[in-house]
Amino acid sequence: MDAQAGSDDAPTRRGSGRGGDVWKLGLLFGAIYFIQGIGEPTEGLIAQPVRSLLKNWGYTAAQASLYATLLAIPWWFKPCYGLLSDFVPLAGSRRRSYLLLSTSATVAGLLYVYFAPMSRPALGWLLAVLLIPTVGVAFSDVVADALMVEHGQPRGLTGLLQSVQWTCMYAATMIVGSLGGYLSAHGLQRLGFLICALATLVTLILALFMVREEPVRAHRAGLQETLGELRSALTQPGVLGVGAFLFLWSFNPFSTSVLYLYMTDELGLGEQFYGHTVSLMSAAMMAASLSYGFYCRRVRFHLLVHASIVLGVISTIAYWAMVDRWSAAWISVLIGFTYMSANLIQFDFAARVCPPRAAATVFALLMALTNIAMSLSTLAGGYLYDYASHWWGATVSFRVLVLVGALTTAACWLLMPLLAGPARQSPGT
Repeated sequence: MDAQAGSDDAPTRRGSGRGGDVWKLGLLFGAIYFIQGIGEPTEGLIAQPVRSLLKNWGYTAAQASLYATLLAIPWWFKPCYGLLSDFVPLAGSRRRSYLLLSTSATVAGLLYVYFAPMSRPALGWLLAVLLIPTVGVAFSDVVADALMVEHGQPRGLTGLLQSVQWTCMYAATMIVGSLGGYLSAHGLQRLGFLICALATLVTLILALFMVREEPVRAHRAGLQETLGELRSALTQPGVLGVGAFLFLWSFNPFSTSVLYLYMTDELGLGEQFYGHTVSLMSAAMMAASLSYGFYCRRVRFHLLVHASIVLGVISTIAYWAMVDRWSAAWISVLIGFTYMSANLIQFDFAARVCPPRAAATVFALLMALTNIAMSLSTLAGGYLYDYASHWWGATVSFRVLVLVGALTTAACWLLMPLLAGPARQSPGT
């Protein structure tokens, strides 16, 4: 199974590839995203165990949110990884070599954390060491996305391929949610680092044996041509509008860190049950990803963009009804489906406006805007939750953040005049 990427003779016409090639690409991307769902430090298997360590060490919501924000910083620099992958071939390769290098760094960093001693004063050390695998996962994500755009956009299959990718990622998250809860509840947090390292090792093997690429070398004329396309893309109203939309939609002060502390401390639902809700939400996200592959090319895309705002508001405001285990379970399912459906529409939109020659850089830039918005809003939400809890109590503080998050998402309608043209002109509309 080969996935040829980045060569000058890559398919450039819709439908130019064989169906078998599409299935091979889908299987490769699906496998990479499945493993990423396990090993990614900020949201994968070790996310809850690390949060439980911080809580056991006595850190507040604000401190945990600051830690999560700092750990997510490597995702802010995805455009830099895209620039390297697009313009600076490594060992004659634009994609494969970087995938091998980034996954190797991820495995090494996770293994180091597993074998190293850990104690309460180790927060700064833990953050510093986990930045290495976070950079590795973020870089490999950029490379996988570049392959997806290069091979999916000419065929009009970006929505379908992303459906496969995200279905596989949340299939993994569905598994690791309950497992992360078990590790946290039984004091086995360190074991999570080993599991993530071994899982990421599989990505390294996939990159070594399944990704094939024609040798390339940097040449001045090609570089200037690609940089010209990049400059042109970054000044297009469509790209700028999509970037602004993604940033505002993702800036939601109601964060996972706040939700975790509210459910485990205020509602007293426990570590294991919180892990189960992560799995329930992931199952719903997987269903949403599968569904998107069926309707993404059948519904007018500008209608889907409007739907993403509605779904985003629903996926936040539903938390108002969370009061016990039963409500937490069904709300997790509802939110998983609505939130992921909205996300896929936006990711698809981003992929549709990217120029193929600079796919890694432009798509990574758009995704970095979402990561920056999420990190900054997580930090703001943690401090607001601590401050408001002091004055109003945890329940009122929680609901205020839910309301603020819903309002920031609804504000995306103010940007719709910028998106009307690009949404109607996108392939498949």
